[in-house]
Amino acid sequence: MAKAFFRLQKFLRRTQFLLFFLTAAYLMAGSLLLLQRTRLVIQQGSRGTPANQALPVPEEMGRVGIIDPRTLQNPRPGPRLLVGMDALQEPALDQRHSPHWLTSRNSELRQLRRRWFHRFTSDQEPLQTAGFKAMKHATDHKGIYMGCFTHDSRERTLKGAVFYDLRKMTVVHCQEACAERAYSYAGLAYGAECYCGNALPAAAAKAEECNSECKGEKGSVCGGVNRLSVYRVEELRAGARRRRNVIYRGCFRAPENLTDTFPASLIQPNLTVEMCSEFCSKKEFPLAVIRGQECYCGYPTGRFSLREGTDGLRCSGTRNASSAAGGKYCLVYQTPVQDTRCTDRKFLTTKSKVFVALSSFPGAGNTWARHLIEHATGYYTGSYYFDGALYNKGFKGEKDHWRSRRTICVKTHESGKTEIEMFDSAILLIRNPYKSLMAEFNRKYAGHLGYATDRNWKSKEWPDFVNSYASWWASHVLEWLKYGKRLLIVHYEDLKQSLIPKLKEMVEFLNVTVTEDRLLCVENNRDGNFKRSGAKQKNFEPFTQEMKDLINRYILTVDEALRGRNFSGLPREYVPR
Repeated sequence: MAKAFFRLQKFLRRTQFLLFFLTAAYLMAGSLLLLQRTRLVIQQGSRGTPANQALPVPEEMGRVGIIDPRTLQNPRPGPRLLVGMDALQEPALDQRHSPHWLTSRNSELRQLRRRWFHRFTSDQEPLQTAGFKAMKHATDHKGIYMGCFTHDSRERTLKGAVFYDLRKMTVVHCQEACAERAYSYAGLAYGAECYCGNALPAAAAKAEECNSECKGEKGSVCGGVNRLSVYRVEELRAGARRRRNVIYRGCFRAPENLTDTFPASLIQPNLTVEMCSEFCSKKEFPLAVIRGQECYCGYPTGRFSLREGTDGLRCSGTRNASSAAGGKYCLVYQTPVQDTRCTDRKFLTTKSKVFVALSSFPGAGNTWARHLIEHATGYYTGSYYFDGALYNKGFKGEKDHWRSRRTICVKTHESGKTEIEMFDSAILLIRNPYKSLMAEFNRKYAGHLGYATDRNWKSKEWPDFVNSYASWWASHVLEWLKYGKRLLIVHYEDLKQSLIPKLKEMVEFLNVTVTEDRLLCVENNRDGNFKRSGAKQKNFEPFTQEMKDLINRYILTVDEALRGRNFSGLPREYVPR
């Protein structure tokens, strides 16, 4: 009897231990899962996105971008997730392009589009600093280190070109960028900012005060807080000269008094374009102006705006600068030097009383418009989203919360009633849907600066993309027209063709006063850092006739809606006739 009792007691003890172990394991697993979810929420919350944007999206949804909400509740096999396909119950064909149908479709799918579109894109950015070595290999730094200097952002000594790369900045990247633009010195600050100039800063600092590690180069120092690590790169300029671009701006009537108009001048027998450009680059001026044997350096100004060029035949001998112009006309060239009169930007010192949106369909030029607005007003623009690639290139408003009201306006692609009515007014940027769709498709597959491959264009993804996004282009405009409180309509094509007049309208709408010279500086720096280099030619037509018929119907719908609100219609260049 005692033996049986002993066996029972031993069994119960083992069972008790086993139950204790399983309970502990269960609690630990639950705790880990809770911590993981909490970390995910914190990470997503730090980006400033609404909670309903933080949900992960399956890869199939990410590729397509627009899905049927019912598939989330009742998943079924098959890839037919697109609007316009069998996954949604479509109305009759004659109702499919009405404003009411486009608006209702947009409302249903807006949240799901948002999840795909605003994925963190910094990983798509081409690695620009690949191959640079760590700082411990001092011989890899081609420039000569001059020391640590004080850096005053209001009175900069290195006041030439300014570059930001808050993720990939390296010493070599800064040195080469300054050398290619004909500067003698390169200075790095805050681990991510690069400044160029032709004169050393006056006030030296202690070597240990330059203690910020370069964002793209571990173990390497890139200045510090209000401190510059300065390198002399003059020796690099000989090699960089071959790569530098001196751009011919045209033939212009010379101002009445050239010495009053231009701050620096040179008279040189047998003057050449290269001589004049080199002289003006050293003086840190973006324009080199040649009249006979005279070379003048300066900026575009009200006296000499470069808006009205004349027949090139009036400037004889564009190849031989010494024989040009005959006194009344002059040849104008753009030097590699950056026009820095409009590059300094900051956050608003007091919160804005008017909450302004910069709204557009993806691929309509929103980033370019932000570049223009920031340089014209001197204030950062914000974003409803967080795009790491844009932040890393100097759009510092990307990281500021979109409702902080510290930015001059806020980028958004949203088009729901709630999202629109949050804003007091909006600049609505509209672009040709053919161009917008292609630009967004390129961005989706190759980042802000790349191009989708021919394989992408010829795959099933492209027609699916057009099917889905063409309707979004139309509904985006229709909903802003319906719910927007105060709108300024800006057509991308008009802004590109008449930059200064249209930019003036935008700046006045934002209630900011700017000088003529600052606007001319913006025009001189009009492209920014996110312009794709040239138009990649395709040896085939990406739009089928069926796609064209669909897009043209949307164009007519939007054109009619604009005119119905007493706005000018869409530009005639892409309205089908």
